[in-house]
Amino acid sequence: MTATQIAPGLLIRSIQPPLALSHFKLVAFDMDSTLINIECIDEIAEVVGRKAEVAAITEATMRGEIADYKHSLRRRLALLRGVPVTALEQVYARHLQLNPGVETFVQACQNAGLKTLLVSGGFTFFSERIRHRLKLDFARANMLDVHDGHLTGLLLERPWGEIVDGAEKRRVVLEVCELMGISPTQAIAVGDGANDLPMMAVAGLSIAYHPKPAVAEQAMISIMAGGMDRALEVLQR
Repeated sequence: MTATQIAPGLLIRSIQPPLALSHFKLVAFDMDSTLINIECIDEIAEVVGRKAEVAAITEATMRGEIADYKHSLRRRLALLRGVPVTALEQVYARHLQLNPGVETFVQACQNAGLKTLLVSGGFTFFSERIRHRLKLDFARANMLDVHDGHLTGLLLERPWGEIVDGAEKRRVVLEVCELMGISPTQAIAVGDGANDLPMMAVAGLSIAYHPKPAVAEQAMISIMAGGMDRALEVLQR
């Protein structure tokens, strides 16, 4: 279905607005370049002068040109071996900001009674800080392995696995829906990259925030300009 521009920089497809936020029970967010303004792994790489190399892999992955997210992440992590953990704090303090409209949109969802989930292919160092900052209910992300205060270039194995990729994002959304006793059609998924498409495909409503082309082509709401709160132009509170 062809997208319809309902306002400058705001596209919809496969839905008939207005919709009510109260029709939904869960909203799941990607983190990097969705809730926040950066790709954290790229900024960490800058510390060792490898930002351009890592960022190129990140961009190709988010555009869907590299289909295997796990392999892509392992390649990028290997380039970060030896980076001091203090670099992560520098990235958080100096570079990381919430994207425009994020707090307004998250608050609107919470006020409408939705549970909130952060599910990220990024790292717990950042996702836990964002979870607390936005008062989100649930979060899942990858945990960096550290030895003697430096990154090893590996991730820690968790009870659910090692890497949050697109398939894991989808599985987490479905799992949380089941735990809540709701249908996935009562969930909203918000993302920007190709690895967000699996969770967006199972959600009742998908929102793309400044998305890569492949994501804009499939999302029900695409915010091409402005803040995340522009979704509220379609979703009644």
